[in-house]
Amino acid sequence: MELVTNKTLEKLKYDLVRDGLVSFEDIEKAAELASSQNVNIGTILIKSNLITEEVLLKFLETKLHIPYLDLKDYTPDISCMSYINFNDARKYKIIPLFKIENVLTVAMADPLDLFAIDKIVEKTGCDIEPVVSAESLVIKKIEEYYGSEASVGQINIENTENKYDWQEELHNDVLSDEHIQILIRAILKQAILSNVHEMFFEHVKEGLSVNFRQGTEIINTGQIPSVLVVPFLSKLKTLSSLDANVCELPQLGKLIFKVEDLTLTASICAFPTINGERISLKIYKPPKKLEEIGFKENQINILKNACTLPGIIMVCGASLAGKTHIIYSLLNDISSPQKNIMTIESISKYNLENVNQCELNENIGFNIDKAMRFIEFQAPDIIYFEGITSKSALDYFSSLVFKNKILITEFLADNMADLNKKLSYIDFEMFKPLISCIIFVHNQSRIEVFDKNDLIKFIN
Repeated sequence: MELVTNKTLEKLKYDLVRDGLVSFEDIEKAAELASSQNVNIGTILIKSNLITEEVLLKFLETKLHIPYLDLKDYTPDISCMSYINFNDARKYKIIPLFKIENVLTVAMADPLDLFAIDKIVEKTGCDIEPVVSAESLVIKKIEEYYGSEASVGQINIENTENKYDWQEELHNDVLSDEHIQILIRAILKQAILSNVHEMFFEHVKEGLSVNFRQGTEIINTGQIPSVLVVPFLSKLKTLSSLDANVCELPQLGKLIFKVEDLTLTASICAFPTINGERISLKIYKPPKKLEEIGFKENQINILKNACTLPGIIMVCGASLAGKTHIIYSLLNDISSPQKNIMTIESISKYNLENVNQCELNENIGFNIDKAMRFIEFQAPDIIYFEGITSKSALDYFSSLVFKNKILITEFLADNMADLNKKLSYIDFEMFKPLISCIIFVHNQSRIEVFDKNDLIKFIN
């Protein structure tokens, strides 16, 4: 995982002490917290109320002789957005403002990030003139001005009948980028209205088949005609930060879209087959408060108690039961600057505050084996890992309990009998006694929570 830093503040942090803005002890403590939580030191200073964002930015302006710009009411030149793509803007926290002759003025949260500036110079061919701005406002402007590229866009479902059919958008004969995006939005809209959380796009003779999964049943909702398949897949992959030119290798990405006032995330997996790429899409709900999901007070108390003692918390249920949604809600509820909570995920669904989320990346060799070798050096208190893929991983994560770690994972089981059967396998011999709590998701309206004492009754 790439270390999150702010080169500007790292260079000038002791100037803050010399100028009497923060104490030496506070700056050292903030640096330690920033390292353990994988955030930049400025974020810690502001969140800890050691300094206000306004004072910090004015300090940078004075020290760097780089102008400070309040982006709150500023309107960038939208024609300049083409100079920096969405992925680079988000990665480097940079947004173009205006261009005069060959000089592109940009707002940056970290104006001494020379690597980022060199990359932008290389891609744009322009000279770069940075101004310093608040990181939060830079990110907000990126989301606002790259809306069409950063996400599918707004999906309105008010006053819509449940019989909505995405194929109605196929009647538009205009083959354009906007039409393709409307088509993607229509498919997602029908999925939301149908309470579908998983879909597949498969090559067939007529074009591209659009299939929804409802429970164990796969329902064909229609075909995208052959003439639209290439632009459709290209746009879908681009929106999901996948390489549209690669189709021989698996790729994993993330699609962001808005349903009225709610922002949703979907994981996108492109997988090569002899018939062409098969695309799977899973929609994840944003985390909520535990009581909003349906947990009772006594169940929440069991969960919070389990999050204070070494052990394994398992969230079980059938496929698409909502296990990940519950885990994200639990992590969101227990997160704190005083705890080092880490995740090991194939892809992060939502950004959680005070949680160090880690995405595996097979393309650069960062797999579960490498994560297991190094995660202990980060001294985590609580670790969430998506699932267990091997006996060695099972034994490794079990061993962490003896090092006073709390583990959270999800486990596929159709019912309690299925769970009991799977846990009776010899591979779980060391794992099973370490389980401190089980959350079983039967359906959206029925969730059971079992503590250590309850488990003796239900699991042999």
